[in-house]
Amino acid sequence: MTTALPDPDRVDCWIFDLDNTLYSPSDCDIPEQMEAAISAFIQRHLGVSADEADRLRSVWHGRYGMTLGGVVAECSADPHDYLEETHRLDLSSLRPSPRLQRLIAGLPGRRLIHTNANVPHAERVLDRLGLSAHFEAVFDVEAAGLLPKPDPEGYRRLLARHAVDPRRAVMVEDMARNLVPAAAAGMTTVWLRTARAQGARGFDPAAVHHIADRLEDWLAAVAG
Repeated sequence: MTTALPDPDRVDCWIFDLDNTLYSPSDCDIPEQMEAAISAFIQRHLGVSADEADRLRSVWHGRYGMTLGGVVAECSADPHDYLEETHRLDLSSLRPSPRLQRLIAGLPGRRLIHTNANVPHAERVLDRLGLSAHFEAVFDVEAAGLLPKPDPEGYRRLLARHAVDPRRAVMVEDMARNLVPAAAAGMTTVWLRTARAQGARGFDPAAVHHIADRLEDWLAAVAG
């Protein structure tokens, strides 16, 4: 892990995860809604009990990096239907932060979203947070060929599609293991710690260059 904050003048592109990164999971009920929706999808399509659906959701998330990986590999359900159904969420608990809006808008260079969700969900979240105008594009799991983070292929596709020089890019993410391919590609990485235990899975100190406990405070420090 490095100590010096990145020099904004040396960064061409800022890449942010979406859920639990641009908002705190402890400040809303989005994570609980999503987990319930995923378990309901598994229960409905596999005909298993609620407890078994919860177990599979957890197992698949750990095994594949996202429950979608299990849907693709171990379930006959359509992955696009999965993404649509499990992201029909009530976003009313999300509260926009004018400070975060100002800090992200003030970052020099380009700003992208890299998410394991789909574009419609990302657009709804960004709109709810008042951040839509501050991001150039959303690179979702469908653009990654249904290969969720931390599959390195998705990162390669992101860099190619948006012509990003990884040596001049910063990636911010709440899941530590999702930073391993980013660091391997040459990006500067920032792990946003949350109270969710799964965020620390796969933590590799060599792949985490900075640790932040609050996104707004870290961005303010970078801005000086």
